[in-house]
Amino acid sequence: MHLLYCDETNLEKRSGEFLIYGGVFIDGARAKEFSLAVDALRTKHHVPREYRLKFNPGPQGFSQERFIALKQELIELAHEFDIGLIVYVILHDISVSPNLARRNGINTVCYHFDCVLHRLQSPGLVLIDRFNDEGNAVEAHLRDKFTVGLTGMPYGDGNKRLTNIVGFHYSAIGQSHFPSLVDVVLGSLRFAINAHTRNRSDYEETAVKLLTLISPLFVRLNGSESVSELGFLYSPKVIKVAKYRARYKALKLFLAAGGIDTTQEITDQRSY
Repeated sequence: MHLLYCDETNLEKRSGEFLIYGGVFIDGARAKEFSLAVDALRTKHHVPREYRLKFNPGPQGFSQERFIALKQELIELAHEFDIGLIVYVILHDISVSPNLARRNGINTVCYHFDCVLHRLQSPGLVLIDRFNDEGNAVEAHLRDKFTVGLTGMPYGDGNKRLTNIVGFHYSAIGQSHFPSLVDVVLGSLRFAINAHTRNRSDYEETAVKLLTLISPLFVRLNGSESVSELGFLYSPKVIKVAKYRARYKALKLFLAAGGIDTTQEITDQRSY
């Protein structure tokens, strides 16, 4: 059994920026060992028991350097446990609304997790960070993921049942160490991407370091050094407007500079 913990970041709709949805997954047989290792990491850094670890803010009284070291060691620990990362991004200028984009992100990340599970010949469980949207539509959305599957996907006609996933549930920071991990990982990716989209040259060195740190987590196939579409998906797959397509191409080049060489082509032509 593999466990996928999901969250979103950059939800606020801002022109020129990307909403990010993603999840980290681990072999359930190693989940307890990882959890104990995070306990030991928190003890090593004298993290208060009541502190809920996130990308920001750090524990009271921690210097920036001390907090950075804690987060870096957490991500390095994820490397040791072969934890995987799946990410979906969409430019806010293209999305209808952040809530719809988030639900589409859930669709994509869960579908790609299902594909990974097929390759691993393993069942999986999805745990999504709790949130509220208009009409609490996410409740029905998650029920549909289990009972119906995916609808309206560009990969073919009809519904696609996610047969390798045995359930969709909620999680929250403080209920286990995994929501903390996904918040730190996606927070690192957000910081790096925002440094790029906001032209913050003063953050460029830090951004590349963060990308290099999280790069090993991304799903890669058949020993390839490049990140598969199952690991990183740019949405939509066809971008008709040239100025938006240019933003995606610039992001793709920026990620590659940090060791995240994504295989998906940025194009205005349908290829599926």
